Amino acid sequence: MSLSGTDQSVAPKRRERGVRKLVHLCKLMIVGSRLPLTRTPADAGLAYEDVVFHAVDGVELHGWFIPAGPDPAPTVVWVHGWLWNRMGNVSGRVPFPDRDVDFLPSTKALHEAGFHVLTFDLANHGESGERRPLTFGPWEARDFVGAVTYLRSRSDVIAHRLGAIGMSAGGNTVLYGAPEAQPLKALLIVQPTKLTVFNDNFARDQLGRFGSIVAKSMDLAYWLLRAPLPSRQNPAIPARRAGEATVQYVQGVGDPWGTVAVVEDISAATPHSLGVIRYPSPPGRYEGYRYVMDDPDAVVGFFRRYL
Repeated sequence: MSLSGTDQSVAPKRRERGVRKLVHLCKLMIVGSRLPLTRTPADAGLAYEDVVFHAVDGVELHGWFIPAGPDPAPTVVWVHGWLWNRMGNVSGRVPFPDRDVDFLPSTKALHEAGFHVLTFDLANHGESGERRPLTFGPWEARDFVGAVTYLRSRSDVIAHRLGAIGMSAGGNTVLYGAPEAQPLKALLIVQPTKLTVFNDNFARDQLGRFGSIVAKSMDLAYWLLRAPLPSRQNPAIPARRAGEATVQYVQGVGDPWGTVAVVEDISAATPHSLGVIRYPSPPGRYEGYRYVMDDPDAVVGFFRRYL
């Protein structure tokens, strides 16, 4: 059963074309859209706590803490992707091809392996507070650092044994936040991207021959908003300061918007990278995210070894 089938209010977007689609996509890139929560850890039989904490700039963040038990334990933080929420993605709400992405299989596997898990909504997503515009990493890093700071305040968390799973823009977020969140032990980064490459590929795929012009114009919008320019973003730069964290990268080979080459460049800049797993996904960006759904044993195995 698809995740979107769990909530009848989640309906596919109408097919959009031309200027209507252009305006909608630009709004999603800059402002975002809040995906409602349609499931909880209880759907996988997991007890959890509703938690509220703050990003380092004060934005209120909402999440769930899923304890492995009452004793202090290592903890893994989920950081979701663009337009998702703390449980992943429910398909059919955006004007481009997407798929369900479910964090519950790996969350349950991590719980059963003895790890606490924190999953939370980034600013402008789910139930968390507002910070505009979306920057796909640089400003969202404040949320990740806030999550790590919150975990270190808990007596049931082993403060020096923290790891993270970053998905897509959430992967960029972890990399941008890692230098200020040290020490971190283990990071699993799934399909991070260099924003200029992603924007160009995405815009050409969705808008045709004028897509590249639209992608390049995003710098002007961000300059007017006094936000980090997309053209100057490169997660390989903060990756150089990932400290002693062991980092495993994953990239789907069928991704039309991201590239293995970009992820390999980020990996090469990371001091303790295990390299890039070339996940044998069929065509589609969202197919590459299935790594965390289809192979929870690999996810758990990574953190067992390095966290």
